[in-house]
Amino acid sequence: MVLWGTAVNAAAIIAGGLLGLLLPKLKDGIKETVMQGLGLSVVVLGFSMALKSDNFLVVIACLVAGGIAGELLRIDKGLQWLGTQLERLVGNGGSGKVATGFVTTTLIYCIGAMAVLGSLQSGMEQEHSILYTKSMLDGFSAVIFASTLGVGVLFSAIPVFIYQGIIALAATWIALAFGDVMLNEMITQITAVGGILIIGIGLNVLEIKKVNVANLLPAIVMAALSVPVMALWN
Repeated sequence: MVLWGTAVNAAAIIAGGLLGLLLPKLKDGIKETVMQGLGLSVVVLGFSMALKSDNFLVVIACLVAGGIAGELLRIDKGLQWLGTQLERLVGNGGSGKVATGFVTTTLIYCIGAMAVLGSLQSGMEQEHSILYTKSMLDGFSAVIFASTLGVGVLFSAIPVFIYQGIIALAATWIALAFGDVMLNEMITQITAVGGILIIGIGLNVLEIKKVNVANLLPAIVMAALSVPVMALWN
């Protein structure tokens, strides 16, 4: 089953989120400290990913072009609107917590090399070991995020399933179209750009600076396309 690994990943997020909601209510001081720890961890993860690329000028160009495209497409507002609708659905009284949990964890779980590599592995090899590992990590973090950000974390399983499912279903075509060498370079560039976006998520979690990470998402597509474009150029 091509989508099995993706289904397990989505189920792990839901299970972890439910467990987080069932945990005894944490004191505000504990929640704040936990979120700070998560924010710092996310920033460190982002830095480790961002340094994967040897061509940082391409990464910068992708971020600029992707940011312009994201602003024109209003991706951030679209995600916030979807989060608001979910908030109305669960009757949270318009506090904004559901939307925040949904948007934050959706970005964290969808951005990164494991989401892409695992989905490609599922699609091309019918092997799901990478997504199994990602499921464990996402499920554990969902416990913490749900205990602090609430029920919105559970809904992030939906875009994760759609995003990774599309990659898994298209994996064979992608491999045939680009070949192993170019595909590996594309993943490297995607990882580097994704790492910078994850740093932005960490800054948001730490409330240091509000970064519209969602509007930078097209940069990931730009990063993937930059590899074949540069190959043709050369």
